[in-house]
Amino acid sequence: MAAGGAAAAAIIQAIKASGVLVRVAPSEFLKLAGRVPEPLIVTATGGVFTKNYQYLMSYKGLAFFTKSSEPLRLPANAEVVAAGSIWVPG
Repeated sequence: MAAGGAAAAAIIQAIKASGVLVRVAPSEFLKLAGRVPEPLIVTATGGVFTKNYQYLMSYKGLAFFTKSSEPLRLPANAEVVAAGSIWVPG
Protein backbone atom coordinates (compact mmCIF):
# COMPACT_ATOMS: atom_id res chain seq x y z
CA MET A 1 0.00 0.00 0.00
CA ALA A 2 2.92 2.35 0.66
CA ALA A 3 4.03 2.03 -2.96
CA GLY A 4 0.52 2.94 -4.11
CA GLY A 5 0.49 6.00 -1.90
CA ALA A 6 3.92 7.03 -3.17
CA ALA A 7 2.86 6.67 -6.80
CA ALA A 8 -0.34 8.64 -6.21
CA ALA A 9 1.63 11.33 -4.37
CA ALA A 10 4.10 11.57 -7.25
CA ILE A 11 1.30 12.05 -9.78
CA ILE A 12 -0.41 14.64 -7.57
CA GLN A 13 2.89 16.52 -7.21
CA ALA A 14 3.29 16.47 -10.99
CA ILE A 15 -0.23 17.87 -11.36
CA LYS A 16 0.54 20.64 -8.86
CA ALA A 17 3.77 21.47 -10.70
CA SER A 18 2.23 21.53 -14.16
CA GLY A 19 -1.29 22.58 -13.21
CA VAL A 20 -2.79 20.32 -15.89
CA LEU A 21 -5.46 17.79 -15.02
CA VAL A 22 -7.91 16.67 -17.68
CA ARG A 23 -11.23 15.18 -16.61
CA VAL A 24 -12.65 12.79 -19.19
CA ALA A 25 -15.54 10.37 -19.49
CA PRO A 26 -14.74 6.77 -18.52
CA SER A 27 -15.00 5.64 -22.16
CA GLU A 28 -12.45 8.27 -23.25
CA PHE A 29 -10.13 7.27 -20.38
CA LEU A 30 -10.20 3.66 -21.60
CA LYS A 31 -9.44 4.77 -25.16
CA LEU A 32 -6.38 6.68 -23.93
CA ALA A 33 -5.24 3.77 -21.75
CA GLY A 34 -5.45 1.53 -24.81
CA ARG A 35 -2.98 3.77 -26.68
CA VAL A 36 -0.22 3.35 -24.08
CA PRO A 37 1.98 0.21 -24.29
CA GLU A 38 2.13 -0.25 -20.48
CA PRO A 39 -0.01 2.39 -18.76
CA LEU A 40 0.44 3.14 -15.06
CA ILE A 41 -3.03 3.71 -13.64
CA VAL A 42 -3.69 4.82 -10.07
CA THR A 43 -7.06 3.68 -8.75
CA ALA A 44 -9.10 4.51 -5.66
CA THR A 45 -12.66 4.28 -4.43
CA GLY A 46 -14.55 7.20 -3.00
CA GLY A 47 -17.98 8.55 -2.34
CA VAL A 48 -19.99 9.47 0.70
CA PHE A 49 -23.46 8.24 -0.16
CA THR A 50 -22.69 6.12 -3.20
CA LYS A 51 -19.44 4.36 -4.03
CA ASN A 52 -17.46 5.56 -7.04
CA TYR A 53 -14.31 4.34 -8.73
CA GLN A 54 -11.59 6.83 -9.57
CA TYR A 55 -8.76 6.49 -12.08
CA LEU A 56 -5.71 8.63 -12.80
CA MET A 57 -3.17 8.18 -15.59
CA SER A 58 -0.51 10.22 -17.33
CA TYR A 59 -0.49 10.40 -21.14
CA LYS A 60 1.81 12.58 -23.25
CA GLY A 61 2.58 14.88 -20.34
CA LEU A 62 -1.00 15.41 -19.19
CA ALA A 63 -2.76 13.79 -16.25
CA PHE A 64 -6.14 12.26 -17.10
CA PHE A 65 -8.77 11.60 -14.43
CA THR A 66 -12.12 9.87 -14.55
CA LYS A 67 -14.73 8.72 -12.10
CA SER A 68 -17.24 5.92 -12.66
CA SER A 69 -20.12 4.36 -10.76
CA GLU A 70 -18.93 0.92 -11.91
CA PRO A 71 -15.37 -0.51 -12.01
CA LEU A 72 -13.69 -0.07 -15.39
CA ARG A 73 -12.19 -3.00 -17.31
CA LEU A 74 -8.61 -1.78 -17.55
CA PRO A 75 -6.23 -3.06 -20.24
CA ALA A 76 -4.49 -6.32 -19.31
CA ASN A 77 -1.08 -4.69 -19.83
CA ALA A 78 -1.80 -1.89 -17.33
CA GLU A 79 0.23 -1.55 -14.15
CA VAL A 80 -2.41 -0.75 -11.54
CA VAL A 81 -1.59 0.99 -8.27
CA ALA A 82 -4.29 1.03 -5.60
CA ALA A 83 -4.24 4.26 -3.62
CA GLY A 84 -6.14 5.06 -0.44
CA SER A 85 -7.66 8.08 -2.17
CA ILE A 86 -7.21 10.38 -5.12
CA TRP A 87 -7.66 14.08 -4.54
CA VAL A 88 -8.20 16.32 -7.53
CA PRO A 89 -8.63 20.09 -7.40
CA GLY A 90 -11.98 21.76 -7.98
